[in-house]
Amino acid sequence: METTYISTPLGIAKIQGDADGLSAISVLDTEETLTDVIPEVLEDAVYQLNEYFEGQRENFNLQLNPQGTPFQQGVWKELLTIPYGKTMSYLELSKKLGDVKAIRAVAAANGKNPLWIIVPCHRVIGSDGSLTGYASGLHRKKWLLAHENPVKQGSLF
Repeated sequence: METTYISTPLGIAKIQGDADGLSAISVLDTEETLTDVIPEVLEDAVYQLNEYFEGQRENFNLQLNPQGTPFQQGVWKELLTIPYGKTMSYLELSKKLGDVKAIRAVAAANGKNPLWIIVPCHRVIGSDGSLTGYASGLHRKKWLLAHENPVKQGSLF
């Protein structure tokens, strides 16, 4: 398992993976030494994340290998269908997964998503449009949603 640390607008990101794919990406609330030489198996992930933060990428094309239960895997797979710049409520996500009563389990699986940004759990919001729960902090969720859907000033004339 290879690990690298990169700087992002939201803090230091820790990226882990191997030849089988990315297994974890998280943003840290602690300081870490940035990686000087990116391991070859993580180069594409670093490149694509940098493009995302620069506003040059909306979709990721990476081999993913997150570890979780079959239920969690199903939730994470469904998260990948939420388009860039769009949101979905936990209730809508539960309905798409076929069990509206599983909303708490879906929310818990969403919170265990090991692939920050790549699997866009930040795009899941409360049914009333509120920014509910986010493992990396609501300030980061708000930033990510604004990054993906910036307010464009209309012409006054």
